[in-house]
Amino acid sequence: MLIIRNLLYWLLLCLITPPMFLLFIPAAFFPQGANKMGRAWALTLVWMLKHIIGLNYRVIGRENIPAGPAIICSKHQSGWETLALQEIFPLHVYVAKKELFKLPFFGWGLKLTKAIGIDRSNTALASQQLMAQGLARKNEGLWIAIFPEGTRMPPGTKGRYRLGGARMAKLFGMDLVPVALNSGEFWPRNSFLKYPGEVTIVIGQPLRHDSAEPEVLMAQCEAWIENQQKQISGIGPCARAPHQGV
Repeated sequence: MLIIRNLLYWLLLCLITPPMFLLFIPAAFFPQGANKMGRAWALTLVWMLKHIIGLNYRVIGRENIPAGPAIICSKHQSGWETLALQEIFPLHVYVAKKELFKLPFFGWGLKLTKAIGIDRSNTALASQQLMAQGLARKNEGLWIAIFPEGTRMPPGTKGRYRLGGARMAKLFGMDLVPVALNSGEFWPRNSFLKYPGEVTIVIGQPLRHDSAEPEVLMAQCEAWIENQQKQISGIGPCARAPHQGV
């Protein structure tokens, strides 16, 4: 039954994505139009995950979402959060490696939504791209979402937290909102199968952009996220022993 549900999910994903992408193009001519179409696509997939796969989620700390634009600094374990964050937070753009823009439909959609594309092979250039494009997105009234470890990490592991999110917070005057989650325990990295269950996502109190220097801000963000990870890990069918360093 699990395989059949996953086959149905992937079939519907392939059927709805091309026609929805066609709507991105005219929508891009309107302010935040492509972003709204991107959210509609993401919410459609979240609905499919809930009703076809049986993968639901619960949010702890929703009251910590600030009123004004902020920087979402999230743990990254699977593709689930790239979809579900669109349902939980106001309109935002992601920081992504620019190579993703070449992917059919998904990457093209990222490009149209003005995702912040960075060159991860060139650290200095990536920092410049992050600051220039991030400021432009803030001026358009959009939030910014960043995965500080830079890539998806398997459950129970931790990568190196980079300073880009904290530097944007300082430069743009945007608070940092830490997010912990255990999505990888239900949607493993690079896996065809997604498993039923309930993802837990925890939203922390915003870290004020003017409360500390970037290094301290990111250290505080990392400490909070990793402490929360210990509390919500080990639940899903694909869980690993919590927090083996990598």
